[in-house]
Amino acid sequence: MATQNFGLRGRGAATRAGLAFTVGVLTAVFVRRTLRDGGRHGNGPDHGRPPAGFAQQQKLQLYLLDKALADPDLAAVLSTVEVESSTRRRQFLFANALYSNALLAYRIGLVTWEELHGYLRITCRNPVFRAYWDATRPHRASLVESSDEARAGRMVDTLIADLDDAETDEWWVVGIPPAEEAP
Repeated sequence: MATQNFGLRGRGAATRAGLAFTVGVLTAVFVRRTLRDGGRHGNGPDHGRPPAGFAQQQKLQLYLLDKALADPDLAAVLSTVEVESSTRRRQFLFANALYSNALLAYRIGLVTWEELHGYLRITCRNPVFRAYWDATRPHRASLVESSDEARAGRMVDTLIADLDDAETDEWWVVGIPPAEEAP
């Protein structure tokens, strides 16, 4: 698969400054929207807002994941999935990180339910992610049915089935973005 080049390599300081400014503006808009909307996503006890400390816990989780990805001995502790190699274990841990990051983006209001669907449709095309998803199916069995994670898991299951059943190579049109379920 070819990587799309947006022409930033070799550009001057003005281009990089413009990009940094754009990222800063988007961040400010997001923070303002989140504060205005009261953090409408998540299943926290405060009427849909993620509980206090949620972001800090996610940072800690990513820190631990980073350590595990760098050290196969630690990866064996973090991962409970039976795999054939340390490489596969790290791939599964990374697949989990991608999925968790997408879910977090939804939970904090950075992306909508429809945008999450679009991102996960791309992710579900990856054979390593699919293998990870299949291997971790028992882990999702105990999720609270109304939780964001369970709802997103059902979305992934549907996307994988839709992609498998599609009679087109145009994967980007496969699957109907689901209406956002009430938590």
